Amino acid sequence: MIVWKRSQEGEMEKIVRAIEDEKLPCLVLDLDAFDRNVERLRKVGGEAGLRVRLSTKSLRVPALIRRALEQGGPVVRGLLCFCVEEAWQLAKLGMDDFFVAYPPSLRRGEHQSLARAAELAHEGKRIVLAVDDLEHVRRIAEEAQRLGTELPLAICVDMALNLAGLHIGVRRSPLRKAEEVVHLARGIASMRGVRFEGILAYEAQIAGLPDAQPRAKVQSLLSGLVVRWSQKEVPKRRKALIEALSRAGLPPAFVNGGGSGSLGWTTRETGVSETGVGSILYHPFIFERFRNPVLREFEPALFLALEVVRRPMSGWVTVSGGGYVASGAPGWDRLPLPCYPKGASLDPFEGAGEVQTPIHLPRGQGLNLGDAVLLRPAKAGEICERFREVIAVSQGKIMARFPTYRGLGWTFF
Repeated sequence: MIVWKRSQEGEMEKIVRAIEDEKLPCLVLDLDAFDRNVERLRKVGGEAGLRVRLSTKSLRVPALIRRALEQGGPVVRGLLCFCVEEAWQLAKLGMDDFFVAYPPSLRRGEHQSLARAAELAHEGKRIVLAVDDLEHVRRIAEEAQRLGTELPLAICVDMALNLAGLHIGVRRSPLRKAEEVVHLARGIASMRGVRFEGILAYEAQIAGLPDAQPRAKVQSLLSGLVVRWSQKEVPKRRKALIEALSRAGLPPAFVNGGGSGSLGWTTRETGVSETGVGSILYHPFIFERFRNPVLREFEPALFLALEVVRRPMSGWVTVSGGGYVASGAPGWDRLPLPCYPKGASLDPFEGAGEVQTPIHLPRGQGLNLGDAVLLRPAKAGEICERFREVIAVSQGKIMARFPTYRGLGWTFF
């Protein structure tokens, strides 16, 4: 259950009134809260001395991506994409400066990723590709040479902890040692069509690890220890990487690290020049599970509105839909959670269902058939895959309807 401040409850009431004639389920955005979150992000990034790349997969609404870039001023610049095809579509809308943070597909086909990346570079768009294998580099170089262009590459480095042989963190890049990174950077420098540009050193065990989960106190304690240990070790490792590359005559032009979950901690002093952030602009409820005090300065902006379709017994209603489960290790923290009416909660035996979801109401609270219940998604952009538009509400009125990737017919994964 989420506890709301009185002012937040009032905003929920305005949202519910604004969408009373809308077909449910729907996605609703508190546009004023979103704009305030952009301003907070601009301030946090500026104080940390960082460039903030907007993580597009965490928003998945082109109009809001553009809005955040425009309002973010000189701090929020450039896009952090999750595949070349995403960058390709955003480029069609006039956007530029892409960093594709995941290795491109090497499969050949009608829409070959490498060909599209090379075409964007050939057209004068700035696009950097993340790599962690020499085979990535060879194939990208071949495509760039074919079009007579050059693609900048960033090496993705594993920043997970390794304690006594125990791997703590995500499993992505195979590159862990400075000499391995230098070896790949030299391989890039030896090939035509590509050039070494930077480092992606994302410490997921800090930015993505909840350490204040009320249902898992032991796990939260262990997570807190991992976070604090990582905060000591990660800057040392980043510094060693930069020094090793500089000695080899290959100093990185940029070092990307951090994310929404590590806002406030990620600064230039931790060895990065830019960070990728997006989720915090929607502020999904998973951030309520972080001890990071900076995250508490942001406010929820994206909501799922579901219709009451049944009243099975006193104190309960059943709403349509709701089973929009977020990615990650399965658990209660991956389900959307009711936030309005205040005190509403999921049934611990049913959770959130694909077609219907039972909601327990607080004592004395009643809802009519057709009323709306608001829930906060567990994570940010993923839920946009289930809806064609986001309804933007400002000052209690619907101000705009923004198409999601799905609404535009964009399907990447």
